[in-house]
Amino acid sequence: MLTVYTDGASIGNPGKVGIGYVIYENDKIIKEGSVYLGVQTNNFAEYMALVFALIDVIGMGKKECQVFADSQLLCEQINGNYKVKNNNIFPLFVLAKTLIGQLDKFKISHIGREKNKEADKLSKKAAGFLV
Repeated sequence: MLTVYTDGASIGNPGKVGIGYVIYENDKIIKEGSVYLGVQTNNFAEYMALVFALIDVIGMGKKECQVFADSQLLCEQINGNYKVKNNNIFPLFVLAKTLIGQLDKFKISHIGREKNKEADKLSKKAAGFLV
């Protein structure tokens, strides 16, 4: 099972956004991603970080992953505990759930920001926080 950490960063909300994710297999980093996505909202960035990570997981031919994210909203919506009320986020929710449906085993859990430092650093770098 792969372990994935995702994060989205926004300079302003909406503002310049970046995403970051780190994929581990057997406690070893096998893939990192960091992408600037223009001007959007922080929630858009959180969802896109998950989507990009899932595309990589599926592209590697893997069928199981555990995702950790510091966005409670993202985790609760994906887990079905919160409704997706934002019309701009709903298509990303559908995309994420479609990708998740291609996996045999998936779990997403909310973690504190302090436990998500690597993905946080990648997302901030992509958004332009770090030079």
